[in-house]
Parts: sequence; structure tokens; C-alpha cells
Amino acid sequence: MPTQPAETLTVIRPISYIRVAVFTALSIFVTVAVGVGVFFGREAGLLTFSLAMLVAGAYHINNLFKLVRWMRTPSEESAPLPRALGMWDYVFADVNRRSQRAFHKQERLSAALERFREASQAMPHGLMFLSSANTIDWVNHQGEQQFGLDRVRDQGTPVTNIVRQPDFVRYLKSGDYSAPLTFTIGRPVLRTLVVTIVPFSEDMRLLLSEDITQGQRVEAMRRDFVANVSHEMRTPLTVVSGFLETVIDGLDDLAKEDIRHYLGLASEQAGRMQQLIQDLLTLSALETGAPMWQEEPVDVAKLVHDVEREAIVVSGGRHRIELDCSVSAPLLGNAKELHSAFANLAINAVRYTPEGGHIRISWRQRGTVVEYTVEDDGIGIAADHIPRLTERFYRVDRGRSRETGGTGLGLAIVKHVLSRHQGDLLIDSEPGRGSRFTACFPARRLVS
Repeated sequence: MPTQPAETLTVIRPISYIRVAVFTALSIFVTVAVGVGVFFGREAGLLTFSLAMLVAGAYHINNLFKLVRWMRTPSEESAPLPRALGMWDYVFADVNRRSQRAFHKQERLSAALERFREASQAMPHGLMFLSSANTIDWVNHQGEQQFGLDRVRDQGTPVTNIVRQPDFVRYLKSGDYSAPLTFTIGRPVLRTLVVTIVPFSEDMRLLLSEDITQGQRVEAMRRDFVANVSHEMRTPLTVVSGFLETVIDGLDDLAKEDIRHYLGLASEQAGRMQQLIQDLLTLSALETGAPMWQEEPVDVAKLVHDVEREAIVVSGGRHRIELDCSVSAPLLGNAKELHSAFANLAINAVRYTPEGGHIRISWRQRGTVVEYTVEDDGIGIAADHIPRLTERFYRVDRGRSRETGGTGLGLAIVKHVLSRHQGDLLIDSEPGRGSRFTACFPARRLVS
């Protein structure tokens, strides 16, 4: 049999004890007064009854003072229950019992409210309770961040005095909350919020808010990505298609050398598309946070020598390329990713340095940092372009980038590889005076 709560087991004394106590006291007073009247006369009897009533009244008034004084004692202070004789002892017990029930009920409600607030703080959405006058009654942590509020300072303040975005103010005052509102707020930072208001009593409303800034940013990136990939693929596909049509249509009329030339150009564009797809796959793996392969000591000295040889092959003798490698200790990381990043920087220098230019590749330690640097005296980059160089498909000169065979993804790959190796990319460039790209790693990643 299930155990019942303690409160349900409490025996409640019938209220008739008050009538019994009053009747008993009056009976005693009357009996005594009659006895006194018989022996000492009627006046003595009435006087005795009157004195008894006065004493009883004083006793009751005194107990009333005790009761009121006890009830006015602050709840946080411990005051003993008043004691008395007769029915007042029962009255004090009944009042105390009711007080205890109310106290326990308040404790349960306080605990439930505290659990609700804790749950509200853990929610990813903002919660705000508003009165009928739109004053802030309570707001959770997410709501504070999204609207730039302070729960203590702004309590009781009309929310429209703080959030003055016109669309939000109109929505709040319209009274029509059948559809959510999407709007942009500029404080404390630029955000896009979706707000829903739910009336839940005669004079209270619950405001739910969701920050969709990141979702919109991702959606914009997705649209830009699809548009950029489509644009990048369209040009080589058009060239390949055009050359193949030319060869097919003129197969009987074109010379063998012309056919070889057209097919060579088509193959070059096909190779460009293949490189673009490979870079897209690499970048996708890096951006989605794919786990890095098992970290191991990488012989960076050998790696930069390999990168130097690749740069010399791409240059075809058109540039003077030199290497300065003064660090022999291996670097903890992933060899394939590091090679991709280092080669991208070196090949970019070859592509954007005019014939006869000088390219210097170095791997050295400077204090608590170990640096891979590619420096050239090529065309350089204007300062306003530098912050955007690591964006996907961003090009300073689109025409020149296509001529050199770049996919527009190299520096984006470099940025993500360095991030996975606790590194940073520093860019220093000036138009007409060349560029310096430096990949910095914490020296603690060196394996001694």
C-alpha cells in the first residue's frame, strides 16, 4: 500500500472544541456567581460574574496579542509557538499547523520555480515574461544576450524603451501574434531574431526569441558557394566542349597538329576542373571539422625541400628560387595537410611573380614561434584585398587567376590547415613590391 504524504495523515481536531470551551467557561462562571448570590446576595453574585467575565476577556485579549505577535515574526526568524491553557492552546496549534502547511507549499513552489528558471537558462532560445504594459518581469540568459538586457537592471522597464526596432514595436503593440516576427536588431551586436509572443494569462505574455543569424549566414554562404562553383566550372566546360566540337566537325579537314593542339587545350581545362574538384573535396573535409589524421612528428625540413622542388618544376626556370631551412626538429601534425598548405603558398608565389623574379622559402624558429615563410618580389596585393584573401573563390584579379590556373581555394585551404595545427597565417604585401606569406606555429609543437 503506497505511503501517503505526512499532511494527509495529520488528525484535524473538530472545531466544536471552541463551543465546548465557551459553554464550559460560562457554566462555571454562572455556577460560581449563583453560589455567591445565594450566600452573599444578588449584588455580590452579579459582581462575581462580571469580574469573571473581565478576567476571561483579559485572558483572551492577552492570547490574541500573543497570536498576532507570533504571526508578525519574520519568517526567517525562529519564534517558539505561544503556549496557553484551554482552547487557546488548541487555537495556537491549529494556526501553527496551517502556517507549516503554507510554508511547505511555498517551499515546493519556490523549488519548482527555481527548477523552471534553471531549465529556462539552459534553453537555446530567449525567454522573456512581459506584463500587459510590456514591462519586463523576467528574462533568461539567452534573452539578455539577444536583446542586450540586464535581468536585474531592466526588470520593470518597458521592453520598447530598450528594444526600439520599429518592426518589433509595431508587432508588440498590434496584439496579433498569430505569426512570428523576423527582424534585425543592432544591439549589442547585429543579429537576426525570430520572435513569437504567447499570451498565457489575463495580463502576462511569454516572448520566445531565436537567433537565426548563423543560419542565415550559412544559407548565404551556401548560395554563394553554389554560384561560385557553377561559375568556375562553366568556363572550362565551355572551352572543352568548344574544342571537342571543333575537332569532331573538322576531323576530316583539320591537320594532325591542329587536332593535337585542340585536344591538348581541352585536356588542360579538364585538368583544371579536376584540380578544382580536388580542392573542393579537401576544403569540404577541413570545413566540416573532419577529424585530423593521427598526429605524428613530421619532417618539415624534408617537406619544404620537396615543396622547393615542386615550385622549381612549376616555374620552369623562369624564377630564382632559394630555400633557407634552419630548423631540423620535426613538427607534430599531419604531413599531407601541411604539404598541401606549404605547397599552395609556394605555387601561388610562382604564379603571381613575373618572369625573372625572386622567390625565397624559409623554415626557421623565432622565439616561441616556428615560421614557414614564402616571400616574393612579384605584383603584390593592395591592402584592402588582404583581409578577404582566405575566402573561398576570392580573387584580386579574376582574369589573371584563371590564366595562371588557380582555383581560388588555395588560401582557404591554407587557413583551415593552419587552424587545425594551432597556426596562424600572416600576410604582408604591397602592390609592385611583392608579398610575404607566413605560416606561424607554436614552437611547443616541435618534437625534441
